[in-house]
Amino acid sequence: MPRVRLHVFYAGRVQGVGFRYAAKQTAVGYEVTGTVRNLPDGRVELVAEGDQTELEAFQEGIREAGLRGLIRNEQALWSEASGEFRGFEIVR
Repeated sequence: MPRVRLHVFYAGRVQGVGFRYAAKQTAVGYEVTGTVRNLPDGRVELVAEGDQTELEAFQEGIREAGLRGLIRNEQALWSEASGEFRGFEIVR
C-alpha cells in the first residue's frame, strides 16, 4: 500500500494544554512519521505520513488520548507522501 500524507489543522483549545505532547506520545503506537507544531493563529498543525489506514487510526488515537473535547474544528487534507520525515517530532 502506498504511503500518503495527512495534513491536519486543529482549532479549539489546543495550545497550552499538552496537545503536541499527547500527539507525539500517541504516534509511538503507530507506524507514522511527521511533525506537530503550534501556529501563531492558535491552531495546531499536524503533518504525518504512512499507510492511509494507519494514519486514520492515528488520527482517531489522538482524539481518544483525551483531546477530543479540546478540538472545536479539525480540517484534514490528504496528499502524496514526500518521505521527508524520520520519526515523529514536535517542531517550533
